[in-house]
Amino acid sequence: MKIKVAPSILSADFGNLGAELKKVKDAGADFIHVDVMDGHFVPNITIGPVVVKGLRKATSLKLDVHLMIENPVKYVDAFVKAGSDMITVHVETLNQKELAAISRKLKTKGVRLGISLNPATSLEKIKKSLKLVDFVLVMSVNPGFAGQEFIPGAISKIRQLRKIFKKDISVDGGINEFTAKQAVEAGANILAAGSYIFGAKNTKQAIDSLRNIRS
Repeated sequence: MKIKVAPSILSADFGNLGAELKKVKDAGADFIHVDVMDGHFVPNITIGPVVVKGLRKATSLKLDVHLMIENPVKYVDAFVKAGSDMITVHVETLNQKELAAISRKLKTKGVRLGISLNPATSLEKIKKSLKLVDFVLVMSVNPGFAGQEFIPGAISKIRQLRKIFKKDISVDGGINEFTAKQAVEAGANILAAGSYIFGAKNTKQAIDSLRNIRS
């Protein structure tokens, strides 16, 4: 599967978001990873639908909006209206019935649905949900803050998931050229990276190093 790179704006300069988005688009990013945190499900507060609406106006890249929030059912409509192309919800925050309802809603709107799980959450927790989603996001750090170190246990989780799931598998947290190689070899094909890309002196070189990880 083609490797896709999704710069995570959590590590971007929020005072110059327009320029940051242009920089990663010109450098070849496939889409933008947008971390939404509520201070409840994770110990940080980031952005909401208003900022996503602003991002939508500022870039033509697709927006993968990662809802690290309690009660995502309540907010999905607002993030769709704001311009999300992909929405990721956490298995820890909703039940199967709620996920099925979100899946039906997003299909009618042409928005892709992803399910994510935290490092401490067993793969068993999402197996019944796989038929409802377009992709899976494996967290390789405990969500909340940028710049954390990759948790090695994510590799075995990706490897097991790839055996039973043929669609896109994304990995998020602590991604660099070394951890990305491990993740891709295990079966991931979407790499969400923040600090590695936005902190790089050469943005294109950083993105290319991830996309060409198999070379």
